[in-house]
Amino acid sequence: MRIDKFLKVSRLIKRRTVANEACDGQRISVNGRIVKASYSVAVGDVIEIRFGARTLKVEVQSVSEHATKSDAGLMYKEV
Repeated sequence: MRIDKFLKVSRLIKRRTVANEACDGQRISVNGRIVKASYSVAVGDVIEIRFGARTLKVEVQSVSEHATKSDAGLMYKEV
């Protein structure tokens, strides 16, 4: 699954276009490397998202095409 879609499905970022813009603005990195929106996410990847001065670091627990609101939090674990 593409990282922009993963961020949207897991509800880390509200909209896919916003996730895409974050990737274009080099605010998303996976395993220490800045990635494009087309990067393919795998279980075990560590994603860093920079929101201004705040940084959120999560580890991917599962990858699924669709997730309900209650299941979205199970897709990742904060590090």
